[in-house]
Amino acid sequence: MRNVTLAEKCLKIPVSKLTVGMFIESLDRKNQLISIANSGLLRSQADINMLVRHNVKYVWVDFSRSKISKKGKPPFNCFSKPEKAISTPFVRKKWMSREMAQVKAGELLSESKRLIQKVLLETFEGKAVEIAPFEDLADNMINMMWQDIDALSCMSALRNKDAYLLEHSVNVAFLLVTFGRFLQLEQSILKDLVIGGILHDIGKIKIDIDVLNKPGKLTQAEFEHIKCHQNYAIDILSGIKGLSQVSRDVCLMHHEKLDGKGYPLGLAGDEITLYGRMSCIVDIFDALTANRSYKEAMSPAAAFKILLSLTPFHLDKPLVYDFIRCVGIYPVGSLVELSNGLVGIVWTANKSEVLHPIVKCFYSVINRQYVNVKMIDLAKSELHIERGLVADCLGIDPAPFY
Repeated sequence: MRNVTLAEKCLKIPVSKLTVGMFIESLDRKNQLISIANSGLLRSQADINMLVRHNVKYVWVDFSRSKISKKGKPPFNCFSKPEKAISTPFVRKKWMSREMAQVKAGELLSESKRLIQKVLLETFEGKAVEIAPFEDLADNMINMMWQDIDALSCMSALRNKDAYLLEHSVNVAFLLVTFGRFLQLEQSILKDLVIGGILHDIGKIKIDIDVLNKPGKLTQAEFEHIKCHQNYAIDILSGIKGLSQVSRDVCLMHHEKLDGKGYPLGLAGDEITLYGRMSCIVDIFDALTANRSYKEAMSPAAAFKILLSLTPFHLDKPLVYDFIRCVGIYPVGSLVELSNGLVGIVWTANKSEVLHPIVKCFYSVINRQYVNVKMIDLAKSELHIERGLVADCLGIDPAPFY
């Protein structure tokens, strides 16, 4: 039996004609099919509004799987005629389980780290950096966000203190694109943010490794040496053909301060672009919430307090509040303790009730032992989040439960 093509089983219609109950098989952006997060039934007008905000013009609707009331009968005269199937495959034709999404997210993040490691080595050897692999990586990361951003968030929360530079670069890229999507930036900008995030610390390849990983307080001379990574970055980035200005701003402005006391150029106020301001916030947040060889990770809530303390002389205050709203008080992938003493991973965000996510519980603080894994939807439970945690404070390893 031959495979049924997309054009045979679905109809391409404009987003302006969508109604609640339609089943979306795929998005269509400039004749390229891409999958969407939680693809399927449009359950509310908010789902349609989200597509409008992301500048999606057309979608492919499967009416055999749609659930439209007679009152909301679809306006068939608005449909375009069935087209030939587009040759470019879209990533997800069928519903993807969370488990499979976790696997794919892990593979993507591993691929990202391998690419960064390769580029760092080539940069150290004086070779030119090619932009094409980073563009492909950016496309894959954005596509993965559409498929299951919670899975990507969870996998990015898994950290190895001995691979900080690689993981920090990947996480900054992911946080930037997440932040950019929250701010409703264009997809081309999102792509540039990913590339900038991946490359933002490329100058550190020329910094003394002993100084970079020093466990104690840096001397003034050592600090000045580390600051030089931004000057090295200027030289390295100047040799990358096709690197956008947005990506350059992310790379070269993440240590600037609004009061002009940052580096490498001492930019102040409006001299620091939106993308530079975003990278300042994201870079600090990820550094604070990561385990290092010489310091323990900080909970997201504690990191938010520090970000706010750095406003307005260093960070853009309204933008920091936007970032907190974007990430959430209890970000997906972070650890929390519930009011009954169970500890778990924030597994799925509840956008309408940010304090009531689904939590994957695996440990009991009261009994000080691991327990059978249990999913608790706080929106349907009398339990609540007592506090955010970091694994080290309890001496537990949450990695097997991601």
